[in-house]
Amino acid sequence: MALFSTPPTSLCILRLSAIGDVCNAIAAVQAIQAQWPETHITWIAGKAEAALLTPLLPDVEVIAFDKKLGFKGMKTVWKALKGKRFDALLHMQSAIRASLLSVGIKARYTLGFDKVRASDLQSWFTNINVPSPQSLHVLDGFMAFTETLGLAPQTPTWSLPISDNDAAWAQSQMSDEPTLIVAPAASKAFKNWTAEGYAGVIEHAIEKGFDVILAGGPGKIEIELGQAIEQKLTHPVKNLIGKTTLLQLLSLEKEAALVLAPDSGPAHLANAVNTPVIGLYAHHNPARTGPYNWRQYVVSAYDEAIKAETGQLASEVSWRTRVKDPDAMQRITIDHVIARFDEVVEKEGLCS
Repeated sequence: MALFSTPPTSLCILRLSAIGDVCNAIAAVQAIQAQWPETHITWIAGKAEAALLTPLLPDVEVIAFDKKLGFKGMKTVWKALKGKRFDALLHMQSAIRASLLSVGIKARYTLGFDKVRASDLQSWFTNINVPSPQSLHVLDGFMAFTETLGLAPQTPTWSLPISDNDAAWAQSQMSDEPTLIVAPAASKAFKNWTAEGYAGVIEHAIEKGFDVILAGGPGKIEIELGQAIEQKLTHPVKNLIGKTTLLQLLSLEKEAALVLAPDSGPAHLANAVNTPVIGLYAHHNPARTGPYNWRQYVVSAYDEAIKAETGQLASEVSWRTRVKDPDAMQRITIDHVIARFDEVVEKEGLCS
């Protein structure tokens, strides 16, 4: 049953993190804007995520929550919301921190996941359960919120403005050859593929006429993996790991022909700017967390790893079951990824 037969005056989005999930949630927010352009939207997001959202969603009021400040950070958000009451709060994050933060957000309705998707006692903090869609994917779960509000179903799309400065910078990093962006590291090391694997695929891409750029965040995991890859290459590549902002990375991926990444924010950033992505997966089901429009190009060892670990097929375990084997990503071979690379290059017409 739809909550609103006419557009509400104001909505609040509560999705704090992570970058990939926030990228997916953008599509749901822009679906609301497309059908209810007069509805005022406020989005409460983590500090890094808010820095990304503010320029990308100029018509949305973005309020940053600094989790490092703990309860003080919550009080700062509540102070920014003083005097505001929303028609509905879309509580899109099953995490106790987000639920505690929701206590200080005044709304007529608080929408949360149903018992299939809710966790961390989220249902204690909501009064409307959003029915789970048939699809496992996180984004389809977010889109279900929009339908519960009363929007007509629609295919997720993204419209992300890139500043002239960021676009010019990204274009200056490109050569005349098609560019493969390799964003090798996720924030959690167990999600990462091997330096040997990446180096093998990069050498193959260079032989096929691609320019290659390494990209990623400034964390120790990212930087060290990038350096390890460089040490195994016989051809030099441009290493921009730790040298870009999120907006520059987004711009870089928009200019690229193809992105290679594990289950991480850069994979979803590329998806949001419609650049083909080869996602590498073993720990999480890519049907749930893969780059939405490019799931057909995922290289996944999830089914194999979950069978080895549980003795069950992926279809027989809970939809959120994670493979715990820290070496699961090593089930992905260089040959698997090269074969997928060649397939994508041919299907997408990436080489002349």
